[in-house]
Amino acid sequence: MSQPHDASHPQLRVTDHDRDTVVEQVTTAYAEGRLSKDELDERLHLAMTARVHADLAPIVRDLNAGRPAPPPPMPSAWPGQPSSWPGHGYAAMPTGRERLGAAAAHILPICGLSFVGPLILLLTGGRHSPYIRRHAIESLNFHLTVLGATILLPLTVIGIVLVPIMWIVAFVLGLVGGAAALGDGGFAYPLTFRLIK
Repeated sequence: MSQPHDASHPQLRVTDHDRDTVVEQVTTAYAEGRLSKDELDERLHLAMTARVHADLAPIVRDLNAGRPAPPPPMPSAWPGQPSSWPGHGYAAMPTGRERLGAAAAHILPICGLSFVGPLILLLTGGRHSPYIRRHAIESLNFHLTVLGATILLPLTVIGIVLVPIMWIVAFVLGLVGGAAALGDGGFAYPLTFRLIK
């Protein structure tokens, strides 16, 4: 496993990629039976709240001791695609299942599930996949914003006209977000209150 922490700069702020790497190591250790459910929950909480590299180091120290070095990365299955996506904030290119889960986070709301679809994906697939989590959170924040606007806009005269237009735009943006999740992985909804991080 690659080391997510920088021992030479323990007070350096961590990135989402650093946290995702630790989460991946901890969930792998749990899947291998090396951690209990309580230890998993505790370490995931510590990883998600870490601010500096010194906070991440103790979380995986006992998991990496004496482990052999990881094999070199396999070449990409798709020509032109990297075998890892550090520039996108992910340790590795997402799998097909992760891409489908992330796309579903954008598509389910336009099929009538509003914010419930992304919330379900955040609580299920998002617990194990940083890729699904990021897309589910983005979609959830957007559709909560749309829900709030749908409730508040009709209180004004012009708002009554804007609500149907907003729904059409939300439908189109959901399709674009789903396509982005299946493709290059990056998508951000415009005019969104990001209450959930």
